[in-house]
Amino acid sequence: MSPELFKYLVTGVYVIATFVLSWIGMRRTNDLRGFSIGNKDMNPYLIGVTLAASIASTATFVINPGFVYIHGLSAFLHYGVAASSGILAAFLILTRGFLRLGDQHGALTIPEWIYHRYQHRGFSLFFAFINLLSITFVVLILVGCSLLMMSLFGIERETALILILLFVFSYVLMGGTYAHAYTNTLQGVMMLGISLFLFINGFKYFDDGILTSLEQLGANYAKVYNPDSNLYYDFFSVFGSGFIITFALMLQPHILTKTLYLRHEGDINKFIITTVVVGFCFALMLMLGFYAQMAGVDVSSQDRVVTEYLLVEFSGSHWGQYILTFVFITLLAAGMSTLDGILVSLSAMVVNDIYQPLFGDSNGRHGLLLSRIVLVLVGIIAGLLAWKPPELVGLFAQKGVYGLAAASLVPLLFGVMIKRQLPLWVIAMCAFSALAIHLVFNLFMGVANPAVSASYAILISFTMGLVSLWVLPLFAKPKVPKVINEPESP
Repeated sequence: MSPELFKYLVTGVYVIATFVLSWIGMRRTNDLRGFSIGNKDMNPYLIGVTLAASIASTATFVINPGFVYIHGLSAFLHYGVAASSGILAAFLILTRGFLRLGDQHGALTIPEWIYHRYQHRGFSLFFAFINLLSITFVVLILVGCSLLMMSLFGIERETALILILLFVFSYVLMGGTYAHAYTNTLQGVMMLGISLFLFINGFKYFDDGILTSLEQLGANYAKVYNPDSNLYYDFFSVFGSGFIITFALMLQPHILTKTLYLRHEGDINKFIITTVVVGFCFALMLMLGFYAQMAGVDVSSQDRVVTEYLLVEFSGSHWGQYILTFVFITLLAAGMSTLDGILVSLSAMVVNDIYQPLFGDSNGRHGLLLSRIVLVLVGIIAGLLAWKPPELVGLFAQKGVYGLAAASLVPLLFGVMIKRQLPLWVIAMCAFSALAIHLVFNLFMGVANPAVSASYAILISFTMGLVSLWVLPLFAKPKVPKVINEPESP
């Protein structure tokens, strides 16, 4: 069998398997709740793989190795060590409390969770609208996947973009959360195998030892803090911001709501362990940035590092072309695994948290149909934005998604950790301030790294919230006990 025929055969098998799993998911989806979070009947290990695949996505598998290629060890530590620590901390701290309150009120989305926690429809609407910033990450994934399809099939990027849109939106339209979970399990297993294979295959470039090999590329390239980098140059930009922003990113709608898939709190440990172990293996893909530098790969764009490296590494041999097919299909699957999760959460959120409250469809009679209509609209908008993407699509996505993460941290973290009723004006002030501070620092004050600007915003808003909650009781008027005049004794 020729490599060309093999390529189309493997692609066809992947497409057919995806649609079969989506059809199975469609049979279990009867209403908006089933479309949004399922029917509480999924295995926690399956949910863990689904979540790990959703977190990894095109960013980890295609875009972020480009930052490692350019900025060196400091970028690897930012994405691989600090970010992984933030993921673990977020789920250990938030999962149990978020699931408990979500189950208590039957919440389907983060804005609905916000509504039940703070009892204010306007505040939940604010969160529903800023969650639309997730569309910037949809653009990143579409661009990354279209670059992969260009390299795999030799077609124009615009053609690849249209094919990806038609494929992923059609199977998500069918089954919603079940389609997302079942296909993510397939995609996650593929991603796990390929990430380990590529890590082991490229380790040959470290014959002289890891640090020695990196120092040959440049003394600063091998430093923990790279003075030549405008993104990763000190402790905060490498470790502090990486931990803080990734912790906050776990509050995105397509990530934290995976907790609501769980049947009960007893499944949490299985879910977290699976997510962390599989996610660690996915993070090994960052090493491809080092491998590409040491292999002498020259790229015209940072976002093309992974695709160019793979072509250089495997296209020169007959068997390498077969391997290349598996690798590229898996990298496409990595993009789909996050894209479908974002689409499900966005469409459910628009219907559940914007349409129904504003237009009075409290019974949700048309919820499932509307969620699918919204899905199509999101696809059209994202496709238009991805048609002519910005030069560094990774930074473009981070500007929007990190702003969402910054605004979400105080309302969700305080809402889980502090049991008493919280003053809404304090929580709202922190959310609004975090989003505004991030945008001001990043767009107008020269902070090039969106992780740093968002981390500054998070720390400031977090401090504002703590100080406000500590100071307010000091100014509260003490309650004077009523004195009851007892009748005098005769």
